[in-house]
Amino acid sequence: MRGKSLMVQGTASSVGKSVLCAALLRILKQDGWRVAPFKAQNMALNSFVTKDGAEIGRAQAMQAQAAGLEPDVRMNPVLLKPTSDRRSQVIVDGRAIGSMTAMEYQQYKPQLRRQIRETYDRLENTVDCVVIEGAGSPAEINLRDGDIVNMSMAEAADAPVLLVGDINLGGVFASLLGTVMLLTEEERARVKGVIINKFRGDVKILEPGLRMLEERIHIPVVGVVPWMDVELEDEDSVTERFHSVQAAGSVNVAVVRLPHISNFTDFQALNLMEGVSCNYAERPEELAGADVVILPGTKNTIEDLLYLRRRGMDAAIVRHARADGLVLGICGGYQMLGTVLRDPFHVESRVPEVSGLGLLDMEVIFAREKRTRQATGRVECAEGWLKNADGMLVDGYEIHAGQNQFGPRCVPWMRMDGEIDGVRNPDGNVMGSYLHGLFDDGQLFGCIAAHVRAQKGLDTAAEKPLTLDAFREREFDRIAAIVRESLDMDAIYAIIRGER
Repeated sequence: MRGKSLMVQGTASSVGKSVLCAALLRILKQDGWRVAPFKAQNMALNSFVTKDGAEIGRAQAMQAQAAGLEPDVRMNPVLLKPTSDRRSQVIVDGRAIGSMTAMEYQQYKPQLRRQIRETYDRLENTVDCVVIEGAGSPAEINLRDGDIVNMSMAEAADAPVLLVGDINLGGVFASLLGTVMLLTEEERARVKGVIINKFRGDVKILEPGLRMLEERIHIPVVGVVPWMDVELEDEDSVTERFHSVQAAGSVNVAVVRLPHISNFTDFQALNLMEGVSCNYAERPEELAGADVVILPGTKNTIEDLLYLRRRGMDAAIVRHARADGLVLGICGGYQMLGTVLRDPFHVESRVPEVSGLGLLDMEVIFAREKRTRQATGRVECAEGWLKNADGMLVDGYEIHAGQNQFGPRCVPWMRMDGEIDGVRNPDGNVMGSYLHGLFDDGQLFGCIAAHVRAQKGLDTAAEKPLTLDAFREREFDRIAAIVRESLDMDAIYAIIRGER
């Protein structure tokens, strides 16, 4: 007999499936259930490294935390990380197996079915219920034959399905009706409830539409979830945070918006710090007024560096550094700060070599094998921007194929397991590290913020920032309370138990 499961599918991408899954996981956990998240295939640049060094989608790591679990590779057996408009790195069971075009991957997918099923079975045997997330829409009829993540996965897990539509996008009734109509009779039978998500206003206004929808599709609407301002990890880079603008603070941060930006959750903690304004910059003029410029991680360092050159962002970053502003690079952004980047095996690009920004005396060579691990860094040679950080321990993770060769003008400031990880220039205002999660506990950036405030003649004292982990726990409980109130939980429990 199969274990219990519940699958959340959507009428499209970005309708809120990931957050609703997290909320349902937290609700079930609060009610005494042992639960786990699962997504057969994820496409995202925002990834997470598990304790055993496996790479999974960040959304599933977030959902695991909502369930009170340590993230596990079984929760996301296939991860696709786009490297260009036509190719993606394919990661299976946490390890990269190569790069494929969309057509190559479609031909390869049938080989994954048994592996995904076996992975799911191993996970299912450890919990009372698995909450499964779909991807995009189950009604993409051109992709149905090769489906491994939507109705095919529901069938494999024998899972009832909740179908989610985003009313904020407009046309929610048409999208829900159209999706249901494009399903086969067997697939429609699996859909046990419909959820309308991201609603703003009085639900009573919707009631005539809800009744008509139920009459047409013969599936009950199990709830209308209001719009929630959610600060949890996004599925991918299609996120409103890149387009929102924060008012200037006592400390102003500009994160360079790269086309293939990855692991931008590195900067989520900055939004929790008093007086810190964090914005994303795409044009040179958007760096004006920044105290700190951050070059983030990227899935294609060389192509994104060339993109910066085309837009004049490279010169603007150099000017900021020469004006004694802080430039900090993380992972791919760190690599860009060097003198030259070499890719002899075409790991990231067809371009074999490109000049870096020249702000750090180092060369970068991309290796075939990628390093993925959780790690702890120790700060040393802390002065200036990092005053009071000497000896500080910083927990995070690495995901990179680059290997650095340091010149004599590089000053180490971060070591991991005794090895040099991060270096800075002699003036201390250009620095980089491979460690993602540098700012999560607020300590390291707190030292940087204090330096900025001192330069401006402001009070350097600040409230102790909320750690990212504590913030997430608060967010999980908040969204769970909203979703519990918005959904017919009795109906959902009946669906899980197979009573509907």
